[in-house]
Amino acid sequence: MQYRVRHRWGPAVVTATAFALAVGSQGAAVALPGAPAKADREFASSFEAGDPAPDWTDTVDTGADGGKRASGVDGGFSTGIPGNVTEKVTGVRASAENTGGGEVKENLVDNEPGTKWLTFAPTGWVEFDLDAPQKIAKYALTSANDHDERDPKDWTLKGSADGETWQTLDTRSGESFGERFQTKTYELAQTAEFRHFRLEITRNNGAGDALQLADVQLATGDTEVPVPEDMLTSVDDGPAGSPTAKADAGFTGIHALRYAGRHTADGRAYSYNKVFDVDVKVDRRTELSYKIFPSMADGDLDYDATNVSVDLAFTDGTYLSDLKATDQHGFPLTPRGQGDAKVLYVNQWNSVESGIGSVAAGKTVDRILLAYDSPKGPAKFRGWLDDVEIKRAAPERPKAHLSDYALTTRGTNSSGSFSRGNNFPATAVPHGFNFWTPVTNAGSLSWLYEYARGNNDDNLPTLQAFSASHEPSPWMGDRQTFQVMPSAASGTPDTGREARELAFRHENETARPYYYGVRFENGLKAEVTPTDHAAMMRFTYPGDDASVIFDNVEDQAGLTLDKENGTFTGYSDVKSGGSTGATRLFVYGEFDSRVTDGDADGVKGHLRFDAGRDRTVTLRIATSLLSVDQAKDNLRQEIPRRTSFDKVKRDAQKQWDRILGKVEVEGATQDQLTTLYSSLYRLYLYPNSGHEKVDGKYRYASPFSKAVKEDTPTETGSKIVDGKVYVNNGFWDTYRTTWPAYSFLTPSQAGELVDGFVQHYKDGGWTSRWSSPGYADLMTGTSSDVAFADAYVKGVDFDAKAAYDAALKNATVVPPSSGVGRKGMATSPFLGYTGSETHEGLSWALEGYLNDYGIARMGEKLYKETGERHYKEEAAYFLNRAQDYVNLFDAKAGFFQGKDAKGNWRVDSEKYDPRVWGYDYTETNGWGYAFTASPQGTPPADQRK
Repeated sequence: MQYRVRHRWGPAVVTATAFALAVGSQGAAVALPGAPAKADREFASSFEAGDPAPDWTDTVDTGADGGKRASGVDGGFSTGIPGNVTEKVTGVRASAENTGGGEVKENLVDNEPGTKWLTFAPTGWVEFDLDAPQKIAKYALTSANDHDERDPKDWTLKGSADGETWQTLDTRSGESFGERFQTKTYELAQTAEFRHFRLEITRNNGAGDALQLADVQLATGDTEVPVPEDMLTSVDDGPAGSPTAKADAGFTGIHALRYAGRHTADGRAYSYNKVFDVDVKVDRRTELSYKIFPSMADGDLDYDATNVSVDLAFTDGTYLSDLKATDQHGFPLTPRGQGDAKVLYVNQWNSVESGIGSVAAGKTVDRILLAYDSPKGPAKFRGWLDDVEIKRAAPERPKAHLSDYALTTRGTNSSGSFSRGNNFPATAVPHGFNFWTPVTNAGSLSWLYEYARGNNDDNLPTLQAFSASHEPSPWMGDRQTFQVMPSAASGTPDTGREARELAFRHENETARPYYYGVRFENGLKAEVTPTDHAAMMRFTYPGDDASVIFDNVEDQAGLTLDKENGTFTGYSDVKSGGSTGATRLFVYGEFDSRVTDGDADGVKGHLRFDAGRDRTVTLRIATSLLSVDQAKDNLRQEIPRRTSFDKVKRDAQKQWDRILGKVEVEGATQDQLTTLYSSLYRLYLYPNSGHEKVDGKYRYASPFSKAVKEDTPTETGSKIVDGKVYVNNGFWDTYRTTWPAYSFLTPSQAGELVDGFVQHYKDGGWTSRWSSPGYADLMTGTSSDVAFADAYVKGVDFDAKAAYDAALKNATVVPPSSGVGRKGMATSPFLGYTGSETHEGLSWALEGYLNDYGIARMGEKLYKETGERHYKEEAAYFLNRAQDYVNLFDAKAGFFQGKDAKGNWRVDSEKYDPRVWGYDYTETNGWGYAFTASPQGTPPADQRK
């Protein structure tokens, strides 16, 4: 149905205006002929209040012949049990929820069994508000994905007219769910009409730690619901159940356009629904963009909803979908083209852009359509559309600095449930000692910055702190943290995380390797630029109230404020469970403005300032792993007094430009250049220096050796070692990727990095498998062996003999602890493989063969360069040992699989399924390890021994 006027100045408006002008002019009051309406050049809507609203809902477009442009599609989309009214829920409250894990109360009404609500208590309650009273005859609960002991067992369902006075509707006890994702329906004794409902769970299935549930459905007694004739397209609160997006919101704002329907035909079915009535002129620079969220309906493993695109109907009767337009990736901008390309992620917001001026210049857009067109059915589908925009794009001009192509927020639209990189927007110098990052969740040691999922009620992201960080990955966790946050609050600022958080928009955020800046909604501006061990921060306040708040993730830290001199010191023992060997961090900072007030209590504190006429406060801050005095000296070395913010920024940018300049490309788009240089930034962000310059000599606090004394608030008790050390690297993840890149692009720097990891061996007796920063017991393979061998045979210069000795020890010595060396070494050299008695033994074995091959190649070259015979003999031994990979190839199954010490396959060959995840395979299955073998080929049997 149509309910709005056309989004342009129509002829009637133009005529009336012309008549008024004629009457007001000198001479006869005669109406002038109406001029034709002038077409707009741009259009935009995010379906929010104040935006152009859809002119049609649930309405199929008509072709030139007057017929509907639809076939085999109706609006019969439904989820859940018959009569389900969950989509009428407008609010959810709960006793508690696991916010950090995304296991929140909204997941209960998203009709997605794959998501869940979890509270860390054996009992709990949830309340639901509906948009109007509903006559409920039954309800359903769906069990979550794991831990059946956390399922509800006893509960009561209540109803209320006002949300305060509750009436019991149903009580159950001793209930159980026989399987995961099981939906069980419960009938009420009699129909109850209420607007508010409350589920009180008084006992779970035995777990002492948590209660969880996937979905709650409230349903009427209706079993037959009239099916709408056409595909549905109307505005609602947006999707729920995404692992990365805020629930019940658009990509921006709090609304989106929902599309949904039922594909009834076996073969092709389609529907082109009209949404906006517009009048937009297209020229050669015109671009179309939108955000699309295809949903995987009801958790089924289907992708029908990805066969969707925005289409444009032009005044000449043609359609964009007929003009061979493409998206930013070069895929056809048609429903089938997008679906076939598999470019749209389900349950995620996807950005789609197209330079439509290249195919439609000179045309005028008459209608904006949302189209579904799929080659096969039957199926049901739904999704959401947001941020539709037609605009004239500015000409793309090359940036003066390659570092300005890099976006540090790339990969931050992630969570523990879904990865787009699991990154955080670290501002740092290449391989720097510290990261400096904005933090959306200041209580987290894992996902520090979530692009959208943690947005506030207005669907705006918020920052709770700016933090020193040393996080190698969210799985390993952060360590050695220290947080500051500017505040424009009057009086004494509230240091609580939620109280101090400030909202912002991503368009007001600049996230570059050398600089991070953001303007908050309240007008306060914060900026950060780094050096190796230090950083400079600049806060510009909207008024006279100017404070800086201090905090940390946990209480294992200290803070001392010097109000008279405008300085502070501190230490941090904060570290995740994966931060093996992490030592105490020390902090020193100086402000450039006069302190007027302040206080500290534990790790929290604040200082208030006279910010002066420019309302700006600048902070110089440095860290050390040695002492507070060394932190102060690091600040003196890297950001002396009177150093300007812009100079530090320029120096950091030069370092990144120099590194990124190792790769230049021609003919790439701006988006492609952003992808390239953002990835190169991430490549050279890690690994990280752990050393400091002390009286002109490099030293470090050892994360590999035992401490020699107790830490104090001002000095480490760790063993202090001479030399340069590098940390933050997991070699299983990087030996095939980053290390060959370092050798190829920056061989000199690669040599220093290798020496920095060989220093682990020189100091603690072993090279780390996963340095975080010390010997973390994680992943399979001593893959530094092959990584460093590869660098050596490619001509990278480093202490090759020491690196070889470290690899030789990995390959021949039973390690004293699980965090170093190879597992299964007590038997594997004699069996010729690592047995399945060792956890992930197949992976340990195959990675070992690769590392043995690397040692062999390194030994061959060392023999050629030194003439020392033992290198030649050892090379022959390890080359022969590397060929033992054939022992683990199951010819009947056609895949590598594990054996026990007696030579029995872990799974009978006839029953082997390469799709089964885990067991003998590290983070994969039989397919993932189907191609992990030494590169020299299969040897004849008589040459292997």
